[in-house]
Amino acid sequence: MKFLFFVILSLCISMISAFGESHPEYSGIESPSEFVLEIDENTFAIQYQVNAKVIAMAVDPELTSLLIGLENTSDSNFVIDLQHELIKAQNNEFAILVNGLEVDYDIVSDSDSSTFSFFVPAFTEEVEIIGTHVIPEFPAGILIGLAVMISSVVASSRIKNSVFRS
Repeated sequence: MKFLFFVILSLCISMISAFGESHPEYSGIESPSEFVLEIDENTFAIQYQVNAKVIAMAVDPELTSLLIGLENTSDSNFVIDLQHELIKAQNNEFAILVNGLEVDYDIVSDSDSSTFSFFVPAFTEEVEIIGTHVIPEFPAGILIGLAVMISSVVASSRIKNSVFRS
């Protein structure tokens, strides 16, 4: 499982231009930073504060999670604001993994977004915020709907043909 995460994170870093662009001038904890994440035709300006350099962010639709790659991390509090349109969880029951270990977090939510706060130790390289829904859900729904529709058409045409042959 951890190997799979590293593969996904490596792919995200190598394809960072497809997913988003980090802004190195915002790498300190003193001022809020922003990471621009582009998914399909949606753009999310993700505000965060952490004493580290954010090198990548990507959504993993299969795990319904947001993956965050870090480097040069010092002990600090990670604060990140995520829009509900990007990621959400039933009853605000998220799971946050720091270097693969689940951590406690504080959350403040309003109608548009949730702000998470949790501790990241020095040398942290990966953070994963797991919800129950992430933005690329729509294409999977289309594929399932399309499969059901095609199956229905094929089944009805076979039934219709067998009725006329009798």
